Amino acid sequence: MRPTIHTTPASGELTVTAAPLDQWHEIVGWTADEGWNPGDDDIARFHPTDPDGFYLGRLGDRTVSALSIVNYSADYAFLGYYLVAAGLRGQGLGLTTWRTAFPHAGARTVGLDGVPSQQDTYRRAGFTTAHDTLRYTGRPTPGAPPSPDTHPVTAAHLDAIAAYDRCCFPADRRGFVARWLTAPGHTARVHLRDGEVAGYGVLRPAHSGYRVGPLFADTPQTAGALFDALTTCLDPADEVSLDIPEPNTPAHTLATSRGLTPRSHTVRMYTGPVPPVDASRTFGVTSLELG
Repeated sequence: MRPTIHTTPASGELTVTAAPLDQWHEIVGWTADEGWNPGDDDIARFHPTDPDGFYLGRLGDRTVSALSIVNYSADYAFLGYYLVAAGLRGQGLGLTTWRTAFPHAGARTVGLDGVPSQQDTYRRAGFTTAHDTLRYTGRPTPGAPPSPDTHPVTAAHLDAIAAYDRCCFPADRRGFVARWLTAPGHTARVHLRDGEVAGYGVLRPAHSGYRVGPLFADTPQTAGALFDALTTCLDPADEVSLDIPEPNTPAHTLATSRGLTPRSHTVRMYTGPVPPVDASRTFGVTSLELG
């Protein structure tokens, strides 16, 4: 897209444009500084989902703001990475970047996971609160013995897992799922019942420790078997984080039973009707940046 140039009274000329992958690594560093604990090289899996949906704001040659608005389908998009460089906040740079990038979503319903302090800002932009998402973190304690129905993911599982994922996520994200399951450093497990997918999960290294996401399963027992299979080979000192939607009570029970405790929370919000999903299967979301 062509750059969009704005003048802000406090800061001067701000240029906002979609950014290629190689320009987004600086923003990942910002998220680490903010305590978001990004997964190692997440952005290489995220960006191809919608390469035109990652926006940077610049003052001259300096990157000062960011926002992603990723279109998953004709009906659904997800907003993330809404950031302004430290020391430049409160000058309208974030709002200007938002106003430039947000039309990329068109008439789609847009979801986001925001920090609680920004709820009122998002409400003014047309978002409605759906629920909290709690981040659990800790050193996993051993669960049940390994389940013979839980297996390492292979290429033969990809299509069935993508179809299962669609039951748990508001859009078909087959391409993303394939990249996520097969990324270097990612550990992916699938639970099969009578040859059919009954759940899957992914563990990835992060800025600090590891993150599990998604963790989708038909039952709490299946989710527990997947969690245990994903974390069994970790060093006892390694911490794991899992982001759980507040309404899924069995997911919180699972996390605490494995030695994790709540550390922080975000707020899931939407601009409109969300395509139906089976929320009871969501024991851990994929990411707070891309839904």
